Amino acid sequence: MARILNIETSTDYCSVSITKDGKCEHLRLMQPDGSRKSAHSEMLAVFVKEVLDEAGIKVSDLDAVALSGGPGSYTGLRIGASTSKGLCFGGDIPLISLNTLLVIAAMAKAKYTDSYDFIVPMIDARRMEVYTMITNVKLDKLSEVEAKIIDAESFAEYKGKKLLFCGNGAPKCSEILACEGFTFIDGIYPSAEYMGELAETAFNSKKFEDLVYYDPFYLKEFIATTSKKSLF
Repeated sequence: MARILNIETSTDYCSVSITKDGKCEHLRLMQPDGSRKSAHSEMLAVFVKEVLDEAGIKVSDLDAVALSGGPGSYTGLRIGASTSKGLCFGGDIPLISLNTLLVIAAMAKAKYTDSYDFIVPMIDARRMEVYTMITNVKLDKLSEVEAKIIDAESFAEYKGKKLLFCGNGAPKCSEILACEGFTFIDGIYPSAEYMGELAETAFNSKKFEDLVYYDPFYLKEFIATTSKKSLF
């Protein structure tokens, strides 16, 4: 039975939880309204302190820190990773990295009770591209994570099956992928509230990261751009 601090900063939703035996006991969640670009850097440390204070424990009392490690926002993942590594170094506890798409699928599984064959979590990657993968109802990975450009033939091999599409990349795909058996649900995003079972499984299997060499899973390289205003 592990007590784990879970950190999620991969998209616009900053959240922190403490789970015990896979169950969420303490949670802080912020959904930026678009005007607060620095929400993760401002709120993450606050949320960590608040859940620890609420639980009445110190970092060293934790068994591990679990990070939603990507794919996702480059900046968000960097902030989450640096904070998580700092906590692990300071508390002398291990780091667990979870696939962000699995975290999305875990929320979809908890929220959607109708029957389906597969879950397809999606993170918006602009235009008609998404970061995605396929899992079964037990959240076992059935495909590798990929950056996929969606067209009418995407997932054609799954026609006749019941697919549950979720995540912030799913809504823009609903029209082009409209097919009997394909269901698209809103309000599903990566959240520390639903990281507990995944983190507990990883902890029991001792799937820990090397604190020195760990980097988040960006999927794509970050490309810095220079504002045209700075050229004049």
